[in-house]
Amino acid sequence: MKRYALPLCLMALSAATLAASVDPLRTGAPAPAFALQSSSGKPLKLADFKGQIVLVNFWASWCGPCRKEMPILEQLNRQYRNKGVTLVGVNVEPDRAAAVDWLKATPVSFPILFDVDSKVSKLYQVEGMPNTVILDKTGKVRYIHRGYSPGAENEYLDQIRALIRE
Repeated sequence: MKRYALPLCLMALSAATLAASVDPLRTGAPAPAFALQSSSGKPLKLADFKGQIVLVNFWASWCGPCRKEMPILEQLNRQYRNKGVTLVGVNVEPDRAAAVDWLKATPVSFPILFDVDSKVSKLYQVEGMPNTVILDKTGKVRYIHRGYSPGAENEYLDQIRALIRE
């Protein structure tokens, strides 16, 4: 049993070093800034949406729950985009071609950004798909949703409406 002590300590040290290198994403904290290439070809920054409520949704074309959630997010975007709410989709695939192809069949009207090197996903500590982070008008993280199940959109709506009233 002792011969495993050193490798386990090294693994723990590596995990601790990694954890220390990225501030934990937590509610009430400022959202990590980022800039990514968009599907329109131009780069977009989180700062471009200053003063708006922003839903940042991390997704992948191969993710079944993401595929189910995307049309719901599009509906939510259409309903709230004129009320100071912006939805931003961040695709996490290293090759954007699959996402572009999938979006041809399931188009959306909100910006799609490509995180091909996973830098933004790491900033937001995305460990699974989908992952949605809701930011308030001041750019602070207010809600973090990991995963999706039918009905989760009702929680998104309640949270968006509460943020609009603030």
